[in-house]
Amino acid sequence: MLITGGGSGIGRALAEAFHQLGNTVIIAGRRQQALDEVTAANPGIIPVVLDVNDAHAIHEVVGHLVQTYPALNVLVNNAGVMRAESVHDLPGMLRVAEETVTTNLLGPIRLTNALLGHFHQQAQQDPHHRAAILNVTSGLAFVPRADTPTYSATKAALHSYTEGLRALLRGTTTQVIELIPPLTATELTPGQSANPRALPLEAYIRETMALLQSQPDATEIIIERVKFQRYAEREHRYDEAFRTINP
Repeated sequence: MLITGGGSGIGRALAEAFHQLGNTVIIAGRRQQALDEVTAANPGIIPVVLDVNDAHAIHEVVGHLVQTYPALNVLVNNAGVMRAESVHDLPGMLRVAEETVTTNLLGPIRLTNALLGHFHQQAQQDPHHRAAILNVTSGLAFVPRADTPTYSATKAALHSYTEGLRALLRGTTTQVIELIPPLTATELTPGQSANPRALPLEAYIRETMALLQSQPDATEIIIERVKFQRYAEREHRYDEAFRTINP
């Protein structure tokens, strides 16, 4: 399996959890040092430097990976950036928005397209072969944070893309799953790992892995903490949820 953003946070924790279950895990990220720290602590995890903002690099790296690891059959689109935006810094606000869209939305779409052909080829060689695409979105896809509007929007778009992709792949051997984290104690934003409102990373991974194992045909992995956001509109509490997240 290939996990983007595997050098830190949720990506690293997922990589370690899947590795401990005996999977061959490849982690991709922009920073060689971060990747090296993961592989030093987890012998057997395979690092690859990849900037998901670079469409050419995605094509080159995926081409190399499928040649080197032809059994690769799982993609975890986890890499993402989250930065505050301010209407008082309009040039900066646009720059942040464009970078966020490229990383959080175009990155997963490009990687998915780069690997789908390989997954289809595996299915042609073995009709019983299974593949999976796991897209990591966010509770903010369903109730956004006002100070990170583009991040929230990209996660909402990735949720929509995931649902559409799942329908397009219906009847094939490729499964599409959405992982929906709540606010989790990582350094996605500065100081977030120390936020007392954030769910400890270990708790998020433990519950997520348990759900993946107990619900192998699930379309969404929704832990208890994130149901407040995921079901806010369905349960007619959207305004309340929005005020809670944006006091």
